[in-house]
Amino acid sequence: MLLRQLQQLLGRIYDIRIEHDIYEFLVTDRRQLTRAAQHASRSADEELLVSEVGGDLCMSLFLDRAVLERLSQTDPMQELNAENLADYWTALEGVSHFQYLAWNAGHDRPVAIHELELQAEVDKYATALFLLGAQRAGRFPLLLHHCLFERMQVDRSLPRKSAELYTSANRYAAKFCRGLERRFLKRGRVRCEALIRELRHFYRLTHGSKIRHIEALPAG
Repeated sequence: MLLRQLQQLLGRIYDIRIEHDIYEFLVTDRRQLTRAAQHASRSADEELLVSEVGGDLCMSLFLDRAVLERLSQTDPMQELNAENLADYWTALEGVSHFQYLAWNAGHDRPVAIHELELQAEVDKYATALFLLGAQRAGRFPLLLHHCLFERMQVDRSLPRKSAELYTSANRYAAKFCRGLERRFLKRGRVRCEALIRELRHFYRLTHGSKIRHIEALPAG
């Protein structure tokens, strides 16, 4: 199943293991979503719902059924392309949120929303990079960074503070991933081992350390 494959892909990239199967937490019916959470969005294709019950963290991941059905017709694990890229990133974002929150909960670390969104943007870039590299004999697409970060548009219906949060997370992730390209991607080829070491190091940093790490990177 696709979401389990994405969960495993993130696990391999970051050398992490989550005991929970994402399908046990998946909701695909929007009517069930709105009944389960008073503040759930009525329009988002992906949303992680989090609550605390008796000291225990409870999560549900909503992914719109239509997104998953389209991905079942054009499997991105076999061929990631312009037709399925947007849906791939929607599904990957949900898996990333679930995986990162569960991993941090297992290490008794709190997670800020900005941190969750920042890591998801990095995860989108990293997973697409490795998938496309595997599907294209080790070469990566030069426009990947442009497609993910420079064409990003924030939902105009979002409150101002939420829009600013997503814009900030995207901007920090864009700078970090541009730094990855400068250091580890040369002439369409990836220095895979060094790139993975950097990604794993970044994943384990605290939110504040991630921000300081990115701000110390050269501009451009």
